[in-house]
Amino acid sequence: MTGPPAPAAGPAEPDDPTVVTVERDASGRHLARELSPGAFLAPRPLLPCADRLRIALVGTRAGLLAGDDLRLHVSVGPGARLELVEPSGLVAYDHRGGGSAWRARVDIAAGGRLDWDGKPFVVAHGARVDRTMEVTLAPGARMLWRDTLVLGRSGERGGRVRARTRAVYDGRELLVEDLDLTDPDIRELPGILGPNRIIGSVTALGARPPGPPHPYRTDLAGPGAQVRLLDTEAPAMEAELTALHEHWRTGNENA
Repeated sequence: MTGPPAPAAGPAEPDDPTVVTVERDASGRHLARELSPGAFLAPRPLLPCADRLRIALVGTRAGLLAGDDLRLHVSVGPGARLELVEPSGLVAYDHRGGGSAWRARVDIAAGGRLDWDGKPFVVAHGARVDRTMEVTLAPGARMLWRDTLVLGRSGERGGRVRARTRAVYDGRELLVEDLDLTDPDIRELPGILGPNRIIGSVTALGARPPGPPHPYRTDLAGPGAQVRLLDTEAPAMEAELTALHEHWRTGNENA
């Protein structure tokens, strides 16, 4: 069940973050304590489930454009479960010499769970994006994140992106990654991306996902694992990631 809807917020300013805060009360009900629209995304409750809240991140304006700073703050309370849904992907357009930023901060309390099935993030020719994901998990917290970066629209070489991820579990670093794809000449070298322009991954934080083994699976130093795939076209890779995400999600629910 869900609690009463969060109070409506006024129009977002250009630097306002999107805020999603969910909790679970003593009776076991899931409550949306705060659903505040930001400059680019508005959180919208979906049909409730018995064991979680489902929130859609709905785009409210075109972007990213030069100078844009998209910020997202997500907080999951003790024992609460949140599913984030993206109805559509995001495109960073030609910045014409400028730059933009996408910054997410996620905090998950003890026993909390977050399932974020992200849609493709497209970096068009001429874009330059700094993308940061910061995750803090308390003991017993879990997060499952599906993420796809696409370098360029059809026929494009793609813009420049630096994607940094840092996840901390129980006060210790679990995953620290700096994916620097700002130089097309370097990223297209053999042994880096080569001809591939699509980078897809499913990342489990806070728990080791179930088997069977995957040839591109990397177990993290603590509780967690990641599978990353590269490809020149999206459909086959997306189908494989969808199946993997569902398998890990089901295993996470049964754990």
